[in-house]
Amino acid sequence: MPKKPLTIIFLTLVVILLSTAGFRCKFTPAAVQQAAQPIELLYWRASDSSSSFTDIVNDYNVAHTNIKITYKQFRPEEYEEALLNAWSENKGPDIFSISNNLLGKYKSKILPLPDKLTVPYTEITGTIKKEKITVLKTSAAMTLKGLKDNFVDTVYNDVVFSTTDPKTKVTKTQIYGLPLSVDSLALFYNKDLLNSARIAQPPATWTEFQDDVKKLTLLDRQGNIIQSGAAIGTADNVLGSADLLSILMMQNGSAMAANGRAQFNQPSPRDIAYYPAHDALTFYADFANPGREVYTWNDEMPNSLDAFIRGQTAFFFGYSHNIPTIKAQAPKLNFGIGSLPQIEGVLTEMTYANYNVETVFKNTQHPNEAWDFVQYAASQSEAPKYLTKASKPTALRNLIGTQLEDFDLGVFAQQALIARSWYHGADYHAVESIFKGMVNDANQGLLEIRRIVDDGVNKVNQTMP
Repeated sequence: MPKKPLTIIFLTLVVILLSTAGFRCKFTPAAVQQAAQPIELLYWRASDSSSSFTDIVNDYNVAHTNIKITYKQFRPEEYEEALLNAWSENKGPDIFSISNNLLGKYKSKILPLPDKLTVPYTEITGTIKKEKITVLKTSAAMTLKGLKDNFVDTVYNDVVFSTTDPKTKVTKTQIYGLPLSVDSLALFYNKDLLNSARIAQPPATWTEFQDDVKKLTLLDRQGNIIQSGAAIGTADNVLGSADLLSILMMQNGSAMAANGRAQFNQPSPRDIAYYPAHDALTFYADFANPGREVYTWNDEMPNSLDAFIRGQTAFFFGYSHNIPTIKAQAPKLNFGIGSLPQIEGVLTEMTYANYNVETVFKNTQHPNEAWDFVQYAASQSEAPKYLTKASKPTALRNLIGTQLEDFDLGVFAQQALIARSWYHGADYHAVESIFKGMVNDANQGLLEIRRIVDDGVNKVNQTMP
């Protein structure tokens, strides 16, 4: 038989093998050897102990033996300053966690998720003599569609940003972070106080909420509050007052922002004579107005969380992360958690989303490995290990059903699908102060509500990029 056809067949097989081997044939031995060198990824967060991530890190290290994850937890009040100090010296952590409301503020410090990730893997070869080898694999990263399909809606709206290159004028839409959990504003209630007032269930609507507050509020002859129905109506002593006022505006139909500008002072698109944010602010402030039937709270009351823990108020608006504090400080408190009340008759329900996003520092020396770990930790197979240890509600759609019967997390899991936030500017701390200022102005009653809201919009827009 002629040798030429055999040679052609052999060369054809070689080409086929090389083309199908994929990632293993694209990299030189030197590149693989370099990738196999030990590296350390610094991971900073302001919540959850390292034990919450032990299982995920151990699982990740099975396939990535050369990568060490060093986790550091900070006190919440010290965390942002620590980040800023590290960044000023260009020494920031490879991976860090930040609130969804602060993502816009720190966007310039973030490396967006690349389209592809090339990461070293440790594999076992051989049948008789086992041997560990390192291979480089390139895989597609999470896509925008994948993000929208797998996570609850608020995630896409919060972590996706479009940026335009000033030189090429090309606009890219990219993912700036992935969450392990999504928390949302809910209604905590003191069961004993509701039982005494013959209230069988927490209110589902704001109308029911007003009625319950009237029943639960007790005043002495001088008009002093003996027992508060709800911690709502003021600014500084209501935990998350800006979040609560925001969601009242949103539920009432206010389009909070558009095209990077705040516009919650605008009329309803359905009725140009109606201003939903004005009514929402008035509704909120009425609970601190002694002249209203729903008067139940004032500036002399303690912090809303402390008041709930002490049994001084029947209703408290909070998040799942408040549960450990309540249980630790009031282990015998008989409390329940209900969904945030909604406006009666409105079809679109919503509550406020407040959660952390895991992301990667733009100047990390190990961008592929850092983003690969973030994707791994947020995946459907690994996220439950964090959620169980940290007792947090899921951000993944497919895991919601697994938490619905949980006594503590069921409400938050159920609400994840209707959780929303609105601010994506550069300074949410300033926005919180602005919203508190609107509440204080409304409480004082010296300015018209329209002017208060207009001033609020103008101030918020000064924080927009």
